[in-house]
Amino acid sequence: MSLVEDLVAANRILAEHGVIDAYGHVSVRSENDAKRYFLARSIAPELVSYEDILEYDLDSEPVDPRGKESVRERFIHGEIYKARPDVNAVVHNHSPSVVPFSVTKVSMRPLFHMAAFVGEGVPNFEIRNVQKGTDLLVKTPYLGRALAKTLGKSPAALMRGHGSVTVGESLPRAVGRSIYLEMSARMQLQAIAIAGPRGKIVYLDDKEIQASVPAQDYARAWPMWRAKALASLKPQ
Repeated sequence: MSLVEDLVAANRILAEHGVIDAYGHVSVRSENDAKRYFLARSIAPELVSYEDILEYDLDSEPVDPRGKESVRERFIHGEIYKARPDVNAVVHNHSPSVVPFSVTKVSMRPLFHMAAFVGEGVPNFEIRNVQKGTDLLVKTPYLGRALAKTLGKSPAALMRGHGSVTVGESLPRAVGRSIYLEMSARMQLQAIAIAGPRGKIVYLDDKEIQASVPAQDYARAWPMWRAKALASLKPQ
């Protein structure tokens, strides 16, 4: 199984689950050179194929652009890889249930065991604190570094009025976290609606979070997601 094939699958998996729309993107660090990563050209993730994958250095410059247009927000990926040697995959998306938490004072909290990682913290990146008057897109190394700083050691970060970024030590983990972050946000919104403004919601406690997160590599789900995503593609 090639890393490029896995990345093609990741794009299609996230599109299938409604986590990524036409403007989201996912990358993976090179297995051969930690200072390189792979990312699809500027194309809707649902349409990504093998020939759309480009290699970048950590300054987010394409090694060989092959005449293809790069994603404008590729600096999200390069700057996070610089700041987080433990991260080998990055997802940026406009997950619809997550966005409301980025524009309110209601914090995302872990209530669903499959998204226990939420309990490790999901900080909110306020781009206005870094540069005023932007279109909210992270289109420069400067903004990418600021986002990476907000992310810190967390598994995910919100991006105010924009979406979120999710990371993992592997591509399956970053993809799985992105899917379950959306599910967790949707469930929390539902729980808040059911409980009402003064109702009690039972969230995971610290010990439950610590017991759950290490084993959540989504290794059982990944082969199923991957096979379905690649079923319509010709072998590389």
